[in-house]
Amino acid sequence: MYPLPSFPIKSYPRSLPLGFNQQMQSLHNTKSLDKRGVIIRIIFLLVAALLVGKAAQLQLFDADFKARAERVGSGKVSLYPARGLMLDRTGKRLTVNEPVYQIEMTYRDFAKQAETFDTSAFCELLRITPEYFAESIPKTWGHKFTKRKPFIFLPNVPPHLYATFQENLFRFPGFSASLRSMRGYTHRSAAHVLGYMSEVDQKAIDKGEGRYVTGDYHGLSGLEYQYEKMLRGEKGEKWLYLDRLGRDVGAAQDENEAVVGSDLITTIDLDLQAYGESLMANKIGTVIAIEPATGEILSMISAPTYDPNALRIGRARGQAFTQLQRDSLQPLLNRAINGKYAPGSPFKALVSLVGLQTGTLVRNRGMACKGGFYSGGKMLLGCHGHPYISNVEQALAHSCNNYFVTAWLENLNRFGAENPTEGLKSFNNYLYQFGLGQKLGIDFPGEIKGFIPDSAFLYRQHRKEGRWKAIWNRSLAIGQGEYEMTSLQIVNFIAAIANRGYWYTPHLVKGARVGNDRKNQHLNLQRHDIDIDRQHFETVVSGMRKTVLNGTARIAHIPGIDICGKTGTVQNRKGKDHSVFTAFAPKDNPQIAILVYIENGGNGGTIAAPIASLMTERYLNGEIAKNRKWLEQRMIDTDMTKRGETSIREVK
Repeated sequence: MYPLPSFPIKSYPRSLPLGFNQQMQSLHNTKSLDKRGVIIRIIFLLVAALLVGKAAQLQLFDADFKARAERVGSGKVSLYPARGLMLDRTGKRLTVNEPVYQIEMTYRDFAKQAETFDTSAFCELLRITPEYFAESIPKTWGHKFTKRKPFIFLPNVPPHLYATFQENLFRFPGFSASLRSMRGYTHRSAAHVLGYMSEVDQKAIDKGEGRYVTGDYHGLSGLEYQYEKMLRGEKGEKWLYLDRLGRDVGAAQDENEAVVGSDLITTIDLDLQAYGESLMANKIGTVIAIEPATGEILSMISAPTYDPNALRIGRARGQAFTQLQRDSLQPLLNRAINGKYAPGSPFKALVSLVGLQTGTLVRNRGMACKGGFYSGGKMLLGCHGHPYISNVEQALAHSCNNYFVTAWLENLNRFGAENPTEGLKSFNNYLYQFGLGQKLGIDFPGEIKGFIPDSAFLYRQHRKEGRWKAIWNRSLAIGQGEYEMTSLQIVNFIAAIANRGYWYTPHLVKGARVGNDRKNQHLNLQRHDIDIDRQHFETVVSGMRKTVLNGTARIAHIPGIDICGKTGTVQNRKGKDHSVFTAFAPKDNPQIAILVYIENGGNGGTIAAPIASLMTERYLNGEIAKNRKWLEQRMIDTDMTKRGETSIREVK
């Protein structure tokens, strides 16, 4: 083997030259920076590619974005809730909501192009006159109308008319439109009960806590007013995209839904209401029917009435309202709530009850009547011819004035004829238990409390004598004189008699469907008990039954129905006497109590009793028997107003 060559071995120093590490670190940092730069450039290119791709997708392939590109603005609009409906007790609709549009003007925007505004085309599209156009623009600007905020220029534009106008809206700067719903009716009944609506005034806006703005509507009478808070619902709002012409081209995502108003389930029976109004045509007065067991009002009629459609919000409303106001028969007056009437002979039932309860009258008290009430050998109050009265029941059946004046005087004078104050106070306390002389608390606006004279009033009335005696005010014994009662109060005390001693607060709404999920709510009933023994009510009920069987209300007899009634003929110094009839049926477990009060109707059995009888039969049987159709037709044809000349035979 050859020996390996030998080479000289070179030795290296143990440490590197000064600055070498820094040079190597610098080189390393430079390479890192170069690497990061590459990454950044790559990311930038990727982002750019994505943006370019997205732009191409939006520009070339996405039609929706192209449409949105034309949208150059947005605006917030209020969402108006549907107003709650009213239903009758069987579910029939008393009101409906009809979609309409209202055209609004923002004067500041209109004024900018007023010189070039095409008024004739605008009026032609909306079918209005140039005069209406000019009159609808406010002449003064201030609190109600401002130039910067829209106001209602034209209400109640039907959808078919708005459709054409909407296509041309871009031609009319300063104008916009909003969708509303307006009250409508599929019938002609219950105008006074339902009430009507009107545009809010500044007072309503101020009290509305932001719920109303100019141009809104609210209930102004009837149930529309009483239950406004429940019926109106709550407004919502949403943002709209607007194109360059100011047209609505889509809704934004942000939206607060409107809360629809609550539906009212009323106590009214629409069929009975309409039937009663047909019988009361061409008559002046009122009819009220109540379900005694609940206080629910089945029918409330004030005659003459009017078609509720006449006062719908619209262009013809003002003229219709003026005509109704000028009508001499006052169809806008709700006589059922605001009319003041003397109760007449039905009040004798209360005289009987108080006398029986206090012991000044006994059931079998007999009494002869010689044609009226006599004192000191003089007849002070007349009566009609009838047989001898042997008890309270017969006295009610024949409506003997002598019997009840005597019973009333004995009751008031039981503490002494020279001091009737205590007797009257005791008597009136019983009247108050029946709800007389006070508001009953019906859920309806405008109720009055009537008037029950007390001793202080009678002392003032006889201040020249320095005293008063009950006999001086004897007409109070038969429900006349100074008494003032509403029709509702009269029928309410009849309902209390039907119940044999109690009554529920009369009401027109029995429940509501609340909120968007329409949950049912029921109203609480308030019972009022009367401190009179039931046996005395049975006596009076028996007397009212005999009134129909063989007394003054024989015409009210209904085959198969035990109807109990009481006639009344109320003296009227200004004209013909008023005709009154109160009743309930059946005698046991009564389902309806009713009052018919006809101004200038004459004898109680002539016109009021037949109408009450027919309505009771219609409600309980659903129809009128063939052998009573003649009576129905006679009531429909009878005209008791000054406009008609029809006369009818009085039934004694």
